[in-house]
Amino acid sequence: MLYLHDVWVNWFEGEENGYSVCHFHEWRKEDGIELLDQVPLLYISEELYEYIENDMHDLPKSMLDMIHKRAFIRKGQERTVLDYACVVTDGRDIVAFDTIGYQIPIRKSRLIPRQEQLVFDMIKTTKPETFRFKPNVRKEYHMLSMSPDLVYGLTRRERQLKQILMIGLDQLRTAKNLEELRYWLTEWDPKKYPYIRDMNEDEVWDALYEGVKQGWSSQHEELCSKMVKGQPFLEKMWELEQEPAKNTSKQN
Repeated sequence: MLYLHDVWVNWFEGEENGYSVCHFHEWRKEDGIELLDQVPLLYISEELYEYIENDMHDLPKSMLDMIHKRAFIRKGQERTVLDYACVVTDGRDIVAFDTIGYQIPIRKSRLIPRQEQLVFDMIKTTKPETFRFKPNVRKEYHMLSMSPDLVYGLTRRERQLKQILMIGLDQLRTAKNLEELRYWLTEWDPKKYPYIRDMNEDEVWDALYEGVKQGWSSQHEELCSKMVKGQPFLEKMWELEQEPAKNTSKQN
């Protein structure tokens, strides 16, 4: 079995979409970076890699058995064994995972560029391992688990803010308050105001969602900032994403 040593990881917990597991250039100083003293490296098929990176389902038992207690994390002078942790690659992409004792990849991380190159060098003369598993039926995306094409090209901050906006929209949709829906569509697209009064609930919702779902802009950000007001949980999430923007502007 191949092993990597002294691997820096930045765990993203409970992320079922690979786009939410940030690459090194998007890591932040406040992230909780950890050091894996030793971790197994597995070269796997593209299908299994996709299954691990973009979902949270049970991992193949044979894979779990192979990596059981083979990874160690170091904190100061303490070296602690991890039940099931591994770095996997399909030869194109790389992700590390830790099941925290379960059978699904609860925590995921990218690697730093130098270690990514090391992974590709290490697998050059090997063939992918074969593990039996039940592939997913076609994955279903929805408002709270957006399709990759809706976040493609966005920064970490923009993806986070868009997620906050989608949570707000989901709450709006669940409430089914026609006047509130009309209000937010007017905020988003004032030019539609003359027609909004004649639109029913579904028409207003479709116009609002179809309008905001693509990309990210200052208009999206303004709508999001208004929508979170008075909602402590969303306000807190919003505030956390304002700090990275301030730090970036200082650096520039």
